[in-house]
Amino acid sequence: MADGLFKGRTAIVTGGARGIGLACAAKIAAGGGHLALWDSDMDRARQSAAALGDAIAVEVDVTNEGSINAALAKTEKDLAAPDILVASAGITGPNATVANYPVDAWKQVIEINLTGVFLCNRAISPGMAKRGWGRIVNIASVAGKEGNPNASAYSASKAGVIGLTKSLGKELATTGVLVNCVAPAVVKTELFSQMTEQHIQYMLSKIPMNRFGEVEEVAEMVAWLASPLCTFATGAAFDLSGGRATY
Repeated sequence: MADGLFKGRTAIVTGGARGIGLACAAKIAAGGGHLALWDSDMDRARQSAAALGDAIAVEVDVTNEGSINAALAKTEKDLAAPDILVASAGITGPNATVANYPVDAWKQVIEINLTGVFLCNRAISPGMAKRGWGRIVNIASVAGKEGNPNASAYSASKAGVIGLTKSLGKELATTGVLVNCVAPAVVKTELFSQMTEQHIQYMLSKIPMNRFGEVEEVAEMVAWLASPLCTFATGAAFDLSGGRATY
């Protein structure tokens, strides 16, 4: 991807302190972008922001509208109005059958993975539309298309992200704001610590390429979707599944 592609652009990355979010932030920073890493873990976010250079750490609870509004105000004050949003914050939740899935855990996964994406998209997209340019990339999952057993909350939340992306993409189609999502198969991150080994091996067995994805591979696709090179794609789910996706 061309050097300086993100020069003069300001990007917000939720869950930007680690994993896929940090890899996406690093890719945008390498292209000259200014980064706001939105995260609830401020120690880790500050470390990551310092490593990136032209980046700030912003504390946020993506399930809380007031917290998001405060984070947006701080980003605009310390950097500029955002041109790019990468909504990456998420959790896996426990591995259990629907019959045994804890209700509190279900609510937490839906709140962070789906409502959090909705609230961030809702808060940030109007300003982009008003300015006439923006790129929103939501991190979904192949689980949202196919449904992983013993991961109903995660699968449902990511299916919701895909539906939200398609809806908002159509709403903003004539504004200069493009809204897309990426649907990776399992990518090796710290989220593995939230899963059982049995579930990890099940997901690996579904990937024809017989390996896990890398965060840098996700970042490559996200960077293109977040860039001026992406001009005629909106409301779409882009697969990154090593051959697993069937539609």
